[in-house]
Amino acid sequence: MTKPTASPPSPLLRAADQAALPETSFSHPLNPHSQLHLRSLADGVGLQRLGLNLIRVPPGKESFVYHAHHCEEEFIYILSGRGVADIDGVHHEVGPGDFMGFPTPSVGHHLRNPYSEELVYLSGGERREMEIADFPRHGKRLVRVGMAAAIHSLADVELFPGLKALHVAGSRSHEPG
Repeated sequence: MTKPTASPPSPLLRAADQAALPETSFSHPLNPHSQLHLRSLADGVGLQRLGLNLIRVPPGKESFVYHAHHCEEEFIYILSGRGVADIDGVHHEVGPGDFMGFPTPSVGHHLRNPYSEELVYLSGGERREMEIADFPRHGKRLVRVGMAAAIHSLADVELFPGLKALHVAGSRSHEPG
């Protein structure tokens, strides 16, 4: 007896159906001001190699933590509200229609909402099997393989004999700290 297979999701996700998608709330462990709520539009249509999330950041909160990617490219498109994007140490006010793209290895970036209205944006990028992301202001590096991840202190990095050290992505000086 064969098991019935689930039919694949529709490639069309109507605006009215997006509210029915599960919403995940997240706070980054390295940032006590991080609070966001996201719905995966990519999961809603069955995309596997590309992530696309509809993200809301409440007033006075921040997205993640200042970070940079080694493997996965990322983009942000502001839909409503205003925010402040910290891109490579420079602060930019952003609003509806503004687009940010981070090819790898990326410069450091972070988004916060110091304003009185909710900040809503699309965030998307690659979904690779492995990612390395640096948190240069914390001197830490995330290594993710599949759904398993660990954060390591860059102060404790042991160099492999005969090979160059990886630079710290997102850091102008390319030094931890």
